[in-house]
Amino acid sequence: MNEIFLDRGFAAAWQGRDPFEAAFALSGEEFRHVKSRRTFRVEMDGQGCFVKLHRGIGWREIFKDLLQGKRPVLGASNEYRAIRRLDELNVPTMLPRAYGSRGWNPARIQSFLVTAELAGMVSLEDHCRDWRTAPPPVTERVALTCRLARMLRRMHRGGVNHRDCYLCHFLLRQGEKPELHVIDLHRAQIRRRTPRRYLIKDLAGIWFSAMDTGMTRRDQLRFIRVYEAKKFSQLSPERQYFWQCVDRTARKLYRRVHGRQPEFV
Repeated sequence: MNEIFLDRGFAAAWQGRDPFEAAFALSGEEFRHVKSRRTFRVEMDGQGCFVKLHRGIGWREIFKDLLQGKRPVLGASNEYRAIRRLDELNVPTMLPRAYGSRGWNPARIQSFLVTAELAGMVSLEDHCRDWRTAPPPVTERVALTCRLARMLRRMHRGGVNHRDCYLCHFLLRQGEKPELHVIDLHRAQIRRRTPRRYLIKDLAGIWFSAMDTGMTRRDQLRFIRVYEAKKFSQLSPERQYFWQCVDRTARKLYRRVHGRQPEFV
């Protein structure tokens, strides 16, 4: 099955050419290169773009993922559909400029995705890196906590889970009206309803990556209040247990990654 989307700029630039040949002929500053996927930056019409090229992952990788209980990511279509779904949910994310997927054999699907560069933005991981030793104004900390909680609430209620949900995958543009965008949706999943275990995985990922930013129990409770639209004390025992599982999963991940207990209490 073949799918193609080109915005006006790429449609004009690639007029008369096979989009797949044109996409796979691109090259630029490389950011990632694994066996079946490359990510690099190019310029089109004076605008920076990120290109992801996917060559079939092969049956070995597909069976490996299936045996581990994972849904295989076969190409760029996964990320493209997640971007479109988030746009429907009014969750700021990347802007697709070109996309294509072709092939019937799951192991040999060839695809590409070009997104506009989110220039002038910094990841939340970098932005919050020194907060433990140099805390920001309380208003900024509260605003970012609430904004992130609202974004995840909207994603999850709309049936989207990220699967790599860490602060590094949320980009911030500072200013009078700060903007927050979610990126790197390569492994995102879309369903009518997000399973509980994937909700826990996403939320625990955020808490894990925030544990070295001076996160406090008050920050957690504020996040929960915005995400749930209720105070923690007003939640049902089942929902309180859900958040205890999030906290426990985040701490377990921290110990596995850092080999020590988090300083966060």
